[in-house]
Amino acid sequence: MKKILLIEDNNEMRENTSEILSLANYAVLTAENGKVGVDMAKKDKPDLIICDIMMPDLDGYGVLHILSKDPETAGIPFIFLTAKAEKSDMRKGMNLGADDYLTKPFDDIELLNAVETRLKRLEFFKKNYTRDLSGLITFINEAKEFSLPDKISSDYKVRTYKRKDSIYHDGDTPNFVYFINKGKVKTWRINLDGKEFITGTYEKGDFFGHLPVLEGGTYNDSAATMEECELALMPQNDFLSLVYSEHEISARFIKMLANNINENEKKLLGLAYNSVRARTANVLLNLYKKGKDGESIRTSREDLAGMVGTSTESVIRTLSDFKSEKIIDIDGREIIVNNLPGLEKAVKFS
Repeated sequence: MKKILLIEDNNEMRENTSEILSLANYAVLTAENGKVGVDMAKKDKPDLIICDIMMPDLDGYGVLHILSKDPETAGIPFIFLTAKAEKSDMRKGMNLGADDYLTKPFDDIELLNAVETRLKRLEFFKKNYTRDLSGLITFINEAKEFSLPDKISSDYKVRTYKRKDSIYHDGDTPNFVYFINKGKVKTWRINLDGKEFITGTYEKGDFFGHLPVLEGGTYNDSAATMEECELALMPQNDFLSLVYSEHEISARFIKMLANNINENEKKLLGLAYNSVRARTANVLLNLYKKGKDGESIRTSREDLAGMVGTSTESVIRTLSDFKSEKIIDIDGREIIVNNLPGLEKAVKFS
């Protein structure tokens, strides 16, 4: 049962509104003024707040301002009740972060529709979608129930690539953003020494190739598969519509898009400051954590060197050192991690 906090200083209005919500099977908490309402919101963490604007001591704007500054209450949907219908009042509330307005007098259908819409949006924002093409399509179809344009397709071309197939090249103009439904992809550049430098690695559920679309430029690296892949091609206009759509949809999509931002930032910092031994250990640790428990790491020495940012010979020597220290075993292309704490120590203290 969803919990709603109603903050209203008029006794009759508070009782009538509370009764309508209770009959619709909502658990209703009531507060007779803004100060009590703020305390109840922080204590009880309701799913939605309905708040009158004109109240003594602490008005609705003050309530919203205080709750929006608290991380534990900032995300609670907020509906204002007001006897005023002036645009300036509505604009002020929306600028503060209100989700909706109800102008008094309102009927029970208006009230319940507003509440249902806001709670539905909240569920949409919180929902975890599977990191595959099915999850992406479900997200887009559900977003269309709000304000996402119907013209955005959820029927994407899916292309199959073999291992080491090229996807795009440095300097190409993007027409699509790529979503990995199966397999792994690397992006890379040639450094000043003429060697391949891997700028990113991506796997199932990741987007790549989107930064040039956002920046309106060309690719500044190349992309190729690390194994057999299935890639869904999202037209750049659809991608931009999702990024720049209504707040809830845009925020939810960007959350899906940003899966690897922190990881890639850490990796680039590591390339600049860590030793080859530490960098190799860090890459192996990340690959191990991405796999299933006990699963060996399968990658070519060339790809591993690109991820580490060094020569193939240096990676082979480092792997040999790890093997002699009994941190890993090597069976052909497979690397088996025997001593996870040892690998973590190599990252920290090399």
